[in-house]
Amino acid sequence: MPATEPSTEAERSSAAALTAALEDHPQARAVLSGAFAAGSAPSHAYLFHGPAGTGKRAAARAFATLLLAEGARDPAGVGERVAREAHPDLTWVRPSGSGEMLVGDIEQAVVGAATRTPFESARRVFVIEGAETMNDQAANRMLKTLEEPPAFVHLVLVAERREEVLPTISSRCLHVRFDPLAPSRIAAALEGQDGPTGALACARLAQGDAGLAGMLAGERGKRLRSGAESFVRSAIASRTEARAWMELLEIARGAAAEWGERAQESLAAELEMLPSKERKRHEREAADARRRGERRARMGTLDEGLRLSELWLRDMLCLCEGAPELILAVDRSQELAADAEGRSPLALAEAIELVGNTRLSLRLNVSEELALEALAYRLAGLLGE
Repeated sequence: MPATEPSTEAERSSAAALTAALEDHPQARAVLSGAFAAGSAPSHAYLFHGPAGTGKRAAARAFATLLLAEGARDPAGVGERVAREAHPDLTWVRPSGSGEMLVGDIEQAVVGAATRTPFESARRVFVIEGAETMNDQAANRMLKTLEEPPAFVHLVLVAERREEVLPTISSRCLHVRFDPLAPSRIAAALEGQDGPTGALACARLAQGDAGLAGMLAGERGKRLRSGAESFVRSAIASRTEARAWMELLEIARGAAAEWGERAQESLAAELEMLPSKERKRHEREAADARRRGERRARMGTLDEGLRLSELWLRDMLCLCEGAPELILAVDRSQELAADAEGRSPLALAEAIELVGNTRLSLRLNVSEELALEALAYRLAGLLGE
């Protein structure tokens, strides 16, 4: 990769990085291998899609490096600057909204910038993360750029769920699929962190997301798993007075606080570089972005806790249906067997649906504590002893 022989050491290094990122993704490798083939040219727009933790961002970074290094005056320095997102012809966009990409995220950074010629490379590259979160207004602003981009513009959209990318956006991109990683491959990388059984459980619970598996194997992940399991087990034991849902809320709030602290540290460094007259405005904008980021961190952690609760019930259902080989939490097989004994498969299926509905409702700004409390009482009524 690329198909033609790279002409410089820098290009060979970038090609090797892209090859490594695509090692487990044959479809992506097949699509991108033609981008630099003799007689071919890179597409103006790509949609990298697949589960989190499968290497989409690493591949986008390596691909952007190849695009920018070709014909560059200093190809050796391109990779290092792309890694820092400091190359003048690379724009890396992330959603600033609490749950969506806003029109302001792409108005000047992409739509406006795409009309300007490159600073030093032969191309301009735009990497847009969270493409599935683009709202209608942002998508409409992007359409003309996608339909009639200047010849030097290349857009790489990154999404975890292709089906949630608006059709008007998706249909104008060349699709590059990143498949879920095999649990055995993820577990092998985690064994030193959590032992073989624990590593396999984290890998299977992550369902192909290597980054999530790593989080689950760490201290926060262990606490989150424990909180999710306690939430379900307390409910089905009719111990709602224990208010086990509060642990999940505390973990989620802690994640938000950590995100806010990191954002504040970053802001302090940025303010030192700005003229004094610009600091007030930057502080106001940063405060808004921090609130949105904290909410994303809180809601993302809470949703992951409920997903783990859902998977605990799913594992119980597997045992009730006589399929122990399908359980994900293989390091909790004894606890799962005790919880599953005598349960109704139909009731468990309904309980799984209840958790899924609660996850959806939390996206609508309902009270998080009330939603979890209501779920606990419904689970107790459905499965309680």
